[in-house]
Amino acid sequence: MEDSIEKCTQPEIVKNNKKNFICGVIEGFYGRPWTMEQRKDLFRKLKKWGMDSYVYAPKDDYKHRAYWRELYTVEEADHLSSLISAAKEHDVVFYYALSPGLDMTYSSQKEIQTLKRKLDQVSQFGCEAFALLFDDIEAELSKVDKEVFQTFGNAQVSVTNEVYTHLGNPKFFFCPTQYCSSRAIPTLHDSEYLNTLGSKLNHDIDIMWTGNKVISKIITLESIQEITEILRRPPVIWDNLHANDYDQKRVFLGPYSGRSPELIPHLRGVMTNPNCEFHANTIAIHSLAHWSKCSMDSKVNSCLADIKLETENEDGISSEEPTDCRLSKNIYHPRIALKSAIAEWLPEFFIEKEAWGPISKPQPQVTMVLPIIPIIPSINTCMSLSTTTTTSTNTKTATVPEVNTTQLRALADVCSTVNSSAVNPISNPVMNSLVSPTKVVTNDDILNPITSSVASAIELPKTIPISVVSVPIMHAKTVEDVCQSHIDNEQHNTKENTPLKTDDICTEIIKSHMELSEVQHDDDSNNKNNDNFDLLEEKDKSELLPIISNLEEDVIIDEKPQDRESASLSTDIVNMTDENNLSPISTGNEPMECSSSQASQTPPKDERKINSEDIIMAETTSTNECNSNMQIESSESSPISNADMKDEEEKILNEDAKIKAEDLFLLCDLFYLPFEHGSRGIKLLNEFNWLKTNANVLCELKKSAAESPKPEVVEWLQRAEAFSVLCDSVQDLLKKVANCANKEICHDLFSYIWDIGGALILLNAFVKWLSQGHFPPNICSFTQGSFTWFSKGWKETFQSGDQEPWVFRGGLTADLQRLMPVDSGNDLFLYKLPELPTTDCTILRPYTNIDEIDVYKVCTKFYLTLGTVEDENIALPEKLCELISDSLVGSYITLSPEFCTIAFDSSKNVIGYAAAAVDIKQFVRKVSICWLPAMQEKYPKSVLDNSELFSANKKFNNSFTRMINDFHNSEYECPKEVSNTYSGIVSIAVLKSSLTADHALVKRLLTVTLANLRANGCFGVHVRLSDAEQVQYYLKAGFQEIFRDPLTKELYLGRRF
Repeated sequence: MEDSIEKCTQPEIVKNNKKNFICGVIEGFYGRPWTMEQRKDLFRKLKKWGMDSYVYAPKDDYKHRAYWRELYTVEEADHLSSLISAAKEHDVVFYYALSPGLDMTYSSQKEIQTLKRKLDQVSQFGCEAFALLFDDIEAELSKVDKEVFQTFGNAQVSVTNEVYTHLGNPKFFFCPTQYCSSRAIPTLHDSEYLNTLGSKLNHDIDIMWTGNKVISKIITLESIQEITEILRRPPVIWDNLHANDYDQKRVFLGPYSGRSPELIPHLRGVMTNPNCEFHANTIAIHSLAHWSKCSMDSKVNSCLADIKLETENEDGISSEEPTDCRLSKNIYHPRIALKSAIAEWLPEFFIEKEAWGPISKPQPQVTMVLPIIPIIPSINTCMSLSTTTTTSTNTKTATVPEVNTTQLRALADVCSTVNSSAVNPISNPVMNSLVSPTKVVTNDDILNPITSSVASAIELPKTIPISVVSVPIMHAKTVEDVCQSHIDNEQHNTKENTPLKTDDICTEIIKSHMELSEVQHDDDSNNKNNDNFDLLEEKDKSELLPIISNLEEDVIIDEKPQDRESASLSTDIVNMTDENNLSPISTGNEPMECSSSQASQTPPKDERKINSEDIIMAETTSTNECNSNMQIESSESSPISNADMKDEEEKILNEDAKIKAEDLFLLCDLFYLPFEHGSRGIKLLNEFNWLKTNANVLCELKKSAAESPKPEVVEWLQRAEAFSVLCDSVQDLLKKVANCANKEICHDLFSYIWDIGGALILLNAFVKWLSQGHFPPNICSFTQGSFTWFSKGWKETFQSGDQEPWVFRGGLTADLQRLMPVDSGNDLFLYKLPELPTTDCTILRPYTNIDEIDVYKVCTKFYLTLGTVEDENIALPEKLCELISDSLVGSYITLSPEFCTIAFDSSKNVIGYAAAAVDIKQFVRKVSICWLPAMQEKYPKSVLDNSELFSANKKFNNSFTRMINDFHNSEYECPKEVSNTYSGIVSIAVLKSSLTADHALVKRLLTVTLANLRANGCFGVHVRLSDAEQVQYYLKAGFQEIFRDPLTKELYLGRRF
């Protein structure tokens, strides 16, 4: 041990080792392979960044795994030859890999000759390095093989050694079936398989290893020394740290970490198996290249203690970004590596490239396996879609916090698909990326289809029902053509903090807040702010910027309400980190996701259909757009003409619309690493949880309007405003990515940002509703949530790295979704992506009295278009023009306006609403006393005798008659079968034209409304329907039939939350 430590400190050994150290990329993930042009682009980058190797091993590419026996055609050979030549031109070693283990008979000389013939063909293309991969296969020999080989390891060793010798002893990788400690059977030291490899596999063949886990959070020197002893050679790390083929909602943009550069002398090399999305891998690959050039880790270097004291607070959060001058070039710091990688990545967004086709996640959705304590086996979808993981008992791992078994079982339920029944994983389409990025291979394309029993399990359909294939991508100019000034101008932008004038803001906040609350009960309030939540004037918002800036970097927030006597809520928020700080806190990681996005597999322009029963939730969001009017002097006295001023303004707007370095910092924070969220991701979680937990301070806000505002109220409102600004920054990021010149990058990233932006729309709308104070003091008992990021033990279990990350699916997006108090609403988070990247924004906010006319219009148009679009512009008689709205929504916005939410588009047009009442019994009583008399006077029964009012609209005669009769029926009483369990009542309407652009608007309105009701102790909601069209409408929103009135034939639909 002492010798190894001594070796590790000798610079000359490190230097000599690096000459032979293999460092590069393995395209070894499941899902859509990269295109030929992308691979050639990768070779250029590898050379530029000082990396030397690439392994061609796409799991779902044609003739690599499923049909490994088939030789390449002339066309395929040309493409593969050009790829190998391109690698050589850039000094990159091209490893050609085959995965024959699915159905190979190891004892068959015919099979071995077939394998040799295939590799000989590739050798003729100029390939000089090879690999055989036996990962993710059944570790059982066939009956025929058992007669020849004693063990599974002996069979693989025999075939590999023979092929290696036949090829002339080239550079060669071997991936074992037991490729990590957790898969070693029975234990790492006692594994007969691994010991056989170490003793019998040719010692010039390099063996690949993933660490303690399939996806290892940390790889230690001790673990490398342990496996080196067993394999009798240093391993090549197949690093899955940035692999994302197991989770539909996650892409990993954090820097390479958890592996000290001091490992380098003890390794043969490191090959990263990164994200499926090619353009999302700059951070992963560039930071690995940075790491490979270092010899020391900043975390273990004692000379950096002073730096920590200067730049980090007591929680270990950096208050400023480390600079190159602080650290030696041979010391690796993840944040410095990230900063450098972002500078390299930014220019690519400005390269003009076109990408046709749908936005889609390039791999299928997979199912979860219920966790078992203390070890959680699960489908290893990163490396396999069928095998399960187990943990060896002798593996040294971090101590895992004790977690209640029931909680973890519930956690697994939350992570799993919405449907509790078993769901079979969708098989991947096998592709021929050598010929075309869109070529999907079917059995009709195979000259000699495999007929063995094993092959039948992977037999391809004659047609591919679900396509996850992108379309061809046009050639574009290279990165070098883009001006480097994008980095220089954008990377160091910072905001200058100004002192917060708390006294000035307090009065304005409370005054504005009270005015907005009163607007719901004052018909003369049309001149007030249309948005309840915009509490601060522009001049005050400028003073609030330091608070917002500090809040964006304030990672550690109290998770429980503070005791006002012992620790009052302070109006000063500590500035803990710099705005561009990318340092994630040590506890910042996530559990699982509510449900995988169907949109990830749903190409919008694909021929396949979405089940009409499956309305999907689109979570498009918007930023608050501030229209400011600038007053200028006349052109006679002004040195700058009006035209020049306009040109200057347009130039500024165009610059603001471009993506900047700080935008990429935010992007990386939102999608950091498998076991941790970035700092601003943690801030979003903590801030929302704080606002929800401390919302009870607003309950007495209206009563104390004339008094000086309490500090805790001011702080809540300030932090709510800052949270809104942080949410808006994500929407700005979405717009910038959608508008960037490089559409390939846009298609790779858009779905992820759109996903998380939709979740933030819901949280932001709920915070806006909370700001009005329409809830009881004991709100926390209703909104706490059973299974969230803040549930005891879950966060700690996740960040420990003891479980594979696919156990906790969904990443930050799912963690944010689960903070909405709708525990039984997983289906509300299934949604369909927009067909193309879009900047169209849908905003949700609480209803105000000035919205009444717009809500009435939406309601009427919605009802008339339930059947056909042709009825949208139907002309109603003047006396009946408000009948539909009075019947469907009028009573809600009059008697229960605090539970109404509206949606409007980027043009500020109201396009939908959700109106509700928390208690049906009280609501019916109010309607009977206050609403029906007014309606009876407005629509007397004599109207029914006026045939002229109805003759023009025969289609709606029955409906109009029923509505008027309902106004004159004051004896209505909700059935007990409904009211006892589903005490709330709701009405939702969204314009059909808006649903075309935003498929999820109904579900998002419903989600916010259900959260508002739950905050008041309501856990079930229903609708009372008479029209068949409305029944289908609500069934698609997740409602189920709960009661049918035998007399009136009315149907009651309900749902719990």
